[in-house]
Amino acid sequence: MKISTKGRYALRLMLDLAVNNTGEYITIKSIAARQEISDKYLEQIITQLSKAGYVKSTRGAQGGYRLAMAPEEYTVGMILRLIEGNLTPVSCLDDSPNQCTRANQCATLMVWEKLNDAIDQVIDNITLSDLVDHHNSLLGNDYVI
Repeated sequence: MKISTKGRYALRLMLDLAVNNTGEYITIKSIAARQEISDKYLEQIITQLSKAGYVKSTRGAQGGYRLAMAPEEYTVGMILRLIEGNLTPVSCLDDSPNQCTRANQCATLMVWEKLNDAIDQVIDNITLSDLVDHHNSLLGNDYVI
């Protein structure tokens, strides 16, 4: 499984909104500058995020985008599945229950199921809030009083 550039950029965009979450709307131009990503490409991604209700937008001089929910309410899995679609490592796991005619005799199916479960375990248990915390620790902004 390989996450596309679009999926990676969507996660970076959402992280940027979370890191800079002051309640104010943030312009695509400022996100693009911070993330070093084309604003035109981010506009395509933000449209998907907006249609899904992940971000709120407003137009005008003070316009831009902000998170629709608190950062701890978004998982990496939610964001990646929205942008990438199904994240299963093999197509035979796309349907539940498994529709593959070889499922009952496929010795390798166990490998793909375990791999899929491991991927889900990781991406569904990391939130934007977790990424914000990690981002801040990388910058050395981890102050405790």
